[in-house]
Amino acid sequence: MKDRIYVCHTYYHVYVACLKELALPAAKRGRATLVLSTMSNDFGNLRERAMRCPLFEETVLFEEKADTFFPELQKYHTDRGNLFLNMLSRMKYTKMLGRLEKHYVPVDFRQYRDVYVFCDSDPIGYYLNYEKIPYHALEDGLNCIQYYDTARYDNRGHFELKAWMAAHNLIFIQNGYSRYCLDMEINDKSVVPYPCDKYIEAPRAKLVERLTEEDKDILIRLFIEDLEELLGQLACGAKDKILVLSEPLCDLTVRRQIFADIIGEYGQVDGRQGQVLIKPHPRDVLDYAKEFAGHIVLSGMFPMEILNFIPGLRFRRVVSVFTVPNGITCADEVLFLGEDFMDKYEEPKLHRQNEQI
Repeated sequence: MKDRIYVCHTYYHVYVACLKELALPAAKRGRATLVLSTMSNDFGNLRERAMRCPLFEETVLFEEKADTFFPELQKYHTDRGNLFLNMLSRMKYTKMLGRLEKHYVPVDFRQYRDVYVFCDSDPIGYYLNYEKIPYHALEDGLNCIQYYDTARYDNRGHFELKAWMAAHNLIFIQNGYSRYCLDMEINDKSVVPYPCDKYIEAPRAKLVERLTEEDKDILIRLFIEDLEELLGQLACGAKDKILVLSEPLCDLTVRRQIFADIIGEYGQVDGRQGQVLIKPHPRDVLDYAKEFAGHIVLSGMFPMEILNFIPGLRFRRVVSVFTVPNGITCADEVLFLGEDFMDKYEEPKLHRQNEQI
């Protein structure tokens, strides 16, 4: 029996997996398997660096398939106009997606004592429940349920009935409601609007606080492909550095306007133009180097938290729309613009999900 396995869908997921491993006694490190799902994220050559990382025994790519990959599933998305018929359809969908995904799963999860999954809303969650494999869920992003409770939003209407069905493995609901989810680690239970019995508070700041300089060096080497290039970019420009975190919001035209407006409004400090650095979201396809040629564009292929570990780095301001930026501690000011800001660019119902539960 092997010790642990982590299923990650983003760089941030890998970062948290690393924090959990670094919190273990040294004698227990290096026994975990890291699984990188390629369904929604380009990990570049992170796998090669992870294979050299002392935290993991094995690193595996997972060609996870979205449900749209399977045409036979699409008929189950049709609203039959009747709760009973819709639930029958969903029961069939739940089992079929798990069965179809089985052919693409690259490891035997039954060989592990502890299975950790970020984003069990993705097909891996359906697969584990189909195979009746217990697992631990982990919060997708920092305090993300506070702003968007996907389990409740995706199951609006008769939620208690649906939660009961999920608890009996008749349908699947993510984030702690499925039968084979043992528990779900979240950063802060106090900010969650709807509690769940399986939520376990595991503050990520505490995991960071205990890092040694050696631990930080391990993280930098894992996530930064070209450290010299990054250090050169960070050394450029004015004293007041403004970090803008991009996100794949709206269409490309509106997205460009969003970040042009952000830079225009928040790119100055006390009336002086600061040095704006843009860190693209890994799934953001807008060409920021072309559209914002006067500013520095960092690589999007590392978690923003790694910037905390660059010696001497300090930002005057960090600005984001929906990405919770509190994980960046090397900043004098952190601005989370949120829903009120986005109301200017798209219909509020498209981003005010918790208000529709």
